[in-house]
Amino acid sequence: MAASQALWRPNTARIESSRLFEFYQFVRQEHAALPAHYDYEALHQWSIAQCDAFWPAIWKFFNLAGQQGDEVIIHAASMQKARWFPQARLNFAANLLRRRDAHVALIERGEDGRRACITYEDLYRRTAQFAAFLRSQGVQKGDRVAGFLPNSHHAVVAMLACSSLGAVWSSCSPDFGLAGVVDRFEQIQPRVLIACNGYYYGGKAIDSREQVTRIQAALPTLQACVMVNYRSDLPPVTGVHGWDDIVDESKATPSLTFTDVAFDDPLYILYSSGTTGKPKCIVHSVGGTLLQHVKELGLHTNLRADDRLFYYTTCGWMMWNWLVSGLAMGASIVLYDGSPFHPEKSQLFDIAEHEQITHFGASAKYYAACEKYGLHPSITHQLPALTTILSTGSPLAHESFDYLYRDVKSDVCVASISGGTDIVSCFALGNPTLPVYRGELQCLGLGMDVDFVDDSGRSLPQGKGELVCKTPFPSMPTGFWNDQDGMRYHHAYFNRFDGIWAHGDYGELVCHDDPPQRGVIIHGRSDAVLNPGGVRIGTAEIYRQVEKIEEVFECIAVGQEWQDDVRVILFVRLREHLTLDDHLIERIKRTIRTNTTPRHVPAKIIQVADIPKTLSGKMVELAVRNVIHGEDVQNKDALANPEALELYRGLQALEHQ
Repeated sequence: MAASQALWRPNTARIESSRLFEFYQFVRQEHAALPAHYDYEALHQWSIAQCDAFWPAIWKFFNLAGQQGDEVIIHAASMQKARWFPQARLNFAANLLRRRDAHVALIERGEDGRRACITYEDLYRRTAQFAAFLRSQGVQKGDRVAGFLPNSHHAVVAMLACSSLGAVWSSCSPDFGLAGVVDRFEQIQPRVLIACNGYYYGGKAIDSREQVTRIQAALPTLQACVMVNYRSDLPPVTGVHGWDDIVDESKATPSLTFTDVAFDDPLYILYSSGTTGKPKCIVHSVGGTLLQHVKELGLHTNLRADDRLFYYTTCGWMMWNWLVSGLAMGASIVLYDGSPFHPEKSQLFDIAEHEQITHFGASAKYYAACEKYGLHPSITHQLPALTTILSTGSPLAHESFDYLYRDVKSDVCVASISGGTDIVSCFALGNPTLPVYRGELQCLGLGMDVDFVDDSGRSLPQGKGELVCKTPFPSMPTGFWNDQDGMRYHHAYFNRFDGIWAHGDYGELVCHDDPPQRGVIIHGRSDAVLNPGGVRIGTAEIYRQVEKIEEVFECIAVGQEWQDDVRVILFVRLREHLTLDDHLIERIKRTIRTNTTPRHVPAKIIQVADIPKTLSGKMVELAVRNVIHGEDVQNKDALANPEALELYRGLQALEHQ
């Protein structure tokens, strides 16, 4: 059992007022299968062993709209082909629009200073108007509707209207390059495109009109294009439908009919990062997405109708889909578009204070940057409403846990979560009823049969291994688009270990006994694991140590093939106006060696001006590894800063000992 000190412990009142505690009592009353004393580990074990009782219990507890049917799961010869709730009929938008009163549904903020509030009754009206337009364009069940939009109410309304018809929603943010957008949308053949004329980022006003024209030309299946005049200073675009002509408060609200669909009918098409080839089109179901999201938001995140949920995201990252599902809780969703550090470094915390955000989410890299920038919201801001801080995108460093409790708020549940686009949800995440330990995700998700295994697929109760899921779960993709025989889907997740889902993360379980708790540490992506001398090292183990060094703003580690082995190369981006010298190199190496092992110490440490990342802010170790070996990087449009890759090409320092 781990003996580390908890950074935060919920008191009894907080535990017993949580929705997770309510759900525990609900399960005991319905199934009488749990101890009288609240025990999350017992609940988790029951949720796996009795999955055919657990998932219907989620449906009933949250009173989801729709017909559940009698059958819960049809097991198949392979995990990949299991089917959930085969008799169910439901509609996603109907479950997100159950509330239709004057309560605030959306708060829209932008770096340009915009602020708007939309109530649930107004959201329903706008959705009805846009759904009527889609219907007039012939959109029906199964058709695809694409959004090229900022994180604004337009994207939410369009998605809800689309799903109300049983159509399929897919979106990219306007910072995607042309090829990145076309590589995604041309595969799914959308009938309607909703796009913006421009957007704002980092103090710049970007004009998207020409790019939208070129996207239209590349998509021959389009029946219509709708233009959102997000930048009101630009002249109207001709030859397209204007958003404001469709969604107009002066017009009567048409009836909104929700088309019932099957549980496994498609809702979303999300995309893999596409840094190693054309993006995979990952299809997520209506029922699987809804069940997982209400479980995670309602139970693991403790979101209620009077809460305000914020996540710094774009429409091109799955966290947008997760965020918007907060409407199913009747909560208020805070949308932000723009740079997280403009016009002030404290921009997001300013919004959190002004909007009284209760659940605040961002990437792990955002919190690390806040510490490097010297932000102290606990001193500069009033955040009494804040109960939960969420983090994902990469492992949250131990030091970032310390920063959040020291410099943001001490009485808060810091919930590091991990899952991804592949499952549009989480394998491990937060828990309002359990302690928080440095560097750990608090628990495995309910209903998720997660384990860590060695290279042979043997379970590892202790030690580092591959994250797998051993039994089916509802938010598994229904497949990849245009993957008729399912072989690409099989190869992506089920090829590594026979019959179980291999997620591609490298990590371990950590056990605590007060109360019983199995936390999770993620050490990085499996395909980015370093292997010097045959010893597997997760990149997060190195990043954790380097990020302690004040002079280092961020870093990336890759393996270089060298003399029939692999050596570790560390690239560092230093704070402004600093230069890497022998003294700093030695201090970095000493910090790594002292806190890890000699195998972790890089053979080379090299200063770079920038580190390439995906559009959702994830560092791309594989792309950097390809570049230093002289290999091509496909689909650079998947990167936020593809020009940064050239900083790593042909480096003389990598050609000698």
